[in-house]
Amino acid sequence: MPELPEVETVCQGLNQLTLRREVRGGEVLLSRSLAYPLSVSEFWQGIEGAAIECWQRRGKYLLAKLKPAGWLGVHLRMTGQLLWVRQEEPLQKHTRIRLFFADKQELRFVDTRTFGKMWWVPPQVSPEKIITGLQALGPEPLDSNFSKLYLSQKLQKSRRCIKTLLLDQSVVAGIGNIYADEALFKSGIRPEAIAADLKLEQIEVLRRAIIEVLQTAIDKGGTTFSDFINVVGVNGNYGGIAWVYRRGGQPCRVCGTSIEKIKLAGRSAHFCPQCQN
Repeated sequence: MPELPEVETVCQGLNQLTLRREVRGGEVLLSRSLAYPLSVSEFWQGIEGAAIECWQRRGKYLLAKLKPAGWLGVHLRMTGQLLWVRQEEPLQKHTRIRLFFADKQELRFVDTRTFGKMWWVPPQVSPEKIITGLQALGPEPLDSNFSKLYLSQKLQKSRRCIKTLLLDQSVVAGIGNIYADEALFKSGIRPEAIAADLKLEQIEVLRRAIIEVLQTAIDKGGTTFSDFINVVGVNGNYGGIAWVYRRGGQPCRVCGTSIEKIKLAGRSAHFCPQCQN
């Protein structure tokens, strides 16, 4: 599933390519890819003729502010892609929604597993009222609200494993399996450590590691292990420098110890038993 760096990479690409462009029609090829409204005709009535003023990211959600009013929301889920292509380009097999623009350009929503969603938020309505998942999101890890005080308060109240807690979007928005593993490695904390048992010094090291890992991944254009590509079809490059994620059985890049893989709450966790202790 695309995490914060992948979604941020897509957001930046969309802001470079689609701003001030007016939606001039399109095609919904799979109606259940529309989360709101359920009526395809109402969706087109809402967005046709609207121009994209800017794209924003909130957690793993993408939000396009429309001019004169309203919003377009997208969640890529596990396998979703937003591709900026020429209209004459052959359709990808799993194309779900097409948005047409001038000069025969289009924004194509491709989604193999069909878990991704798109919303139109009407004028005078806040995105949170329609895209209800936004209501439960914690602070952005790259914002000032993600402070040592905030994180310590959250961790000290929880007996969950730290890896499981970091995946909770109500605690911090945008982190998934990849970057939780990477940040825990950078901070020297095992994924199965109990959150409330961490010392204040460890929590601050972890907070800084989260920020560093996410920023590095954004700079690398995200991570591609299977489906993720940016809006012009280019893979992310972070996977080539990952410290532990998907490196089970391989030598640690720091100490040479074999990277281990375990299951926590049904999710995989990768760590170095020497560097994280």
